[in-house]
Amino acid sequence: MVDPVYNVADVAARLKVSPKTVRKFIRTGQLKASNLGSTKRYRYAIRKASLEAFLVVREVAGIEGSG
Repeated sequence: MVDPVYNVADVAARLKVSPKTVRKFIRTGQLKASNLGSTKRYRYAIRKASLEAFLVVREVAGIEGSG
């Protein structure tokens, strides 16, 4: 079975953040993505598994940071 792939807009809508924030997560290495564009014009593809891993890390970090 093929893992679904999302673009920056899809992920931004799911996380309820701006596309700029999603690109920041990708640039800083927090969210794994593949660049399907060129070096001048990025077009990212984010696998479902990468998004889920990102969400798990954020959830755990949120719990540890609240105490």
